[in-house]
Amino acid sequence: QVQLVESGGGLVQPGGSLRLSCAASGFTLSSYSMNWYRQAPGKERELVAAISSVGGSTNYADAVKGRFTISRDNAKNMVYLQMNILKPEDTAVYYCMALRIGQLAIWGQGTQVTVSS
Repeated sequence: QVQLVESGGGLVQPGGSLRLSCAASGFTLSSYSMNWYRQAPGKERELVAAISSVGGSTNYADAVKGRFTISRDNAKNMVYLQMNILKPEDTAVYYCMALRIGQLAIWGQGTQVTVSS
């Protein structure tokens, strides 16, 4: 069964950190670029960070540059999003997505991140 399962979300105070994890199963992770998206209430889903299939290239949304780091461990079928200096505006459901040219994207179910004092 092809699936992505996110974990690591929760409630954190402004300025704090969280590390999201995305576990892949049922497909070869190393063949896919991996992405983290987020969707805040009332807003469209937006791309937060992306990493190439072998991890040599990363990209970030301007809003998270310098604070978030995406990484992957293909041997463990895992993708991570380290989030530092969190702000209330980072509050959203965070989704992991796997993408390969010519194939449908694979989405996880999401994990809630709430930044509040």
